[in-house]
Amino acid sequence: MAEAIAHLRNYPTSPRKMRYVVDLIRGLEVNRALEVLAHLPHAAAKPLQKLITSAVKNWELKEEELARQENRSVVRAEDAALYIKTIYVNGGSILKRWLPAPQGRAYKIRKRSNHVTVIIDAQVAQQTDAPQQPEESKSRRKQKKAPTTVQTNE
Repeated sequence: MAEAIAHLRNYPTSPRKMRYVVDLIRGLEVNRALEVLAHLPHAAAKPLQKLITSAVKNWELKEEELARQENRSVVRAEDAALYIKTIYVNGGSILKRWLPAPQGRAYKIRKRSNHVTVIIDAQVAQQTDAPQQPEESKSRRKQKKAPTTVQTNE
C-alpha cells in the first residue's frame, strides 16, 4: 500500500494559526482527525478537513492503480486504517500593505499566507511469530566505585 500526498497552497491565514490546528491532528487516524476538525471553532479547521478528504481520495486512486498492476483486490479506505503520517505548515507569500498613520507616517501590514502538506498512509499490522522480549539495558558507562581509603604509615 502506498502513501498519498495532498497540498493546500497560499491559504490566507498566518502559519502560526494554522500550526495550532495542525498540531491537534498530527498522527491521528483519518476518521478521528476529521471528527476533531468538525468540532473546532477555528477558521483553519474547514480547509484542513477538505485537504484530508482530498488526501484520502488520492490514496484511493493510488490504491486502485496498484491493485490493478499487482492483480489483487482493492482495499477500501474504510478497511485500510488510514492515519496522518506527516503534516506540516510552511509560510507562503506575504502581501505587504500600508496603513496611514498620524503625522504623515505609515504602518506596515503584513498579510501572511501558508502552505500545508499532508501525507497519509495505511497502518500495517505487525504479525510476529513469537512475542519479543525487551532487551536488557546495555550501559556503556562504567559504574562509579566507592572511594577507597588508603592508610599510610606515619
